[in-house]
Amino acid sequence: MLNKKHWVLLASAGAITLTGAANAATLEDTIQRGAVQCGVSDGLPGFSAPDGDGNWQGLDVDVCRAVAAAVLGDADAVNYISLNAVERFTALQSGEVDVLSRNTTWTTTRDTTLGLNFAGVNFYDGIGFMVSNDLGISGADELDGAAICIQSGTTTELNVADYFRANDMEFDPIVFDTSEQTVGGFQSGRCDVLTSDTSQLAALRIQLDDPSGAVILPDIISKEPLGPVVRQGDDTWFNIVKWSLFAMLNAEEYGVTSENVDDMTSSENPDIARLLGQDGNYGEGMGLEADWAYNIISQVGNYAESFERNVGMDSPLEIERGANALWNQGGFQYAPPIR
Repeated sequence: MLNKKHWVLLASAGAITLTGAANAATLEDTIQRGAVQCGVSDGLPGFSAPDGDGNWQGLDVDVCRAVAAAVLGDADAVNYISLNAVERFTALQSGEVDVLSRNTTWTTTRDTTLGLNFAGVNFYDGIGFMVSNDLGISGADELDGAAICIQSGTTTELNVADYFRANDMEFDPIVFDTSEQTVGGFQSGRCDVLTSDTSQLAALRIQLDDPSGAVILPDIISKEPLGPVVRQGDDTWFNIVKWSLFAMLNAEEYGVTSENVDDMTSSENPDIARLLGQDGNYGEGMGLEADWAYNIISQVGNYAESFERNVGMDSPLEIERGANALWNQGGFQYAPPIR
């Protein structure tokens, strides 16, 4: 005989099942709509920001373009929804967006209590500090008593507080809702220091009237693995987003680029043949065609191509690969095999 506890567990399981069923139609909805609903930042150069013609570009944008190429065969079939740090999770939970790709840190709380799944890491980062050259500061241990500009709704708030408490220092937080407001506060002198992920600091620095007047300190005080996020309860969509990123990483490892991908379709390398759909259909389990990865690489490029043009040495940010190099080149980026 079932007791009260058992009935509660069964009711909870039923609710989860119903939620999963309700969320399991993202692929079908995307195909019917003809576009991926992609949640991006409110404008972060190198990661997600519109260019002079209003076209969204960036490392995070390329994740959404890869998903669109895999699902719809067209990397441009994306609707971009600009979200600040406070809005982003609600927009994903409510179904306003299909995937959130906007410099979002993977944490325990976000992964287990918000009904969301992180689908990988497209940029390994850490929190740092940017200061005016005029202050003559060379390290974070000199920031005791500083006024620090911080964006609300981010892991930065908590990690900076942890760092100062652990080092027996104090600071005065000046909190803003958007990255644009945060850099504006720094530039106007409302704070001595601007803190964020180091990649975001590099992006914000080039927006200053005089970028040479500010320096990013060498100290990294946290781990910030950034990556795309989807709703829980839809494993098919979770797999599509995850393997779209993995396809770009595998393509770099195998030397397949947007320029040589057509020639590579005749490669005798079995890894490349599987990646490009020439040996089996490894998209079938996700409801995709055999050329899903070919479409990603031909239209978006591999991970290295995306990195270099958006945030790397070929971009205004000039960020080195570092931890974001492939596993066999001294970095952390590693994708499971397609087989």
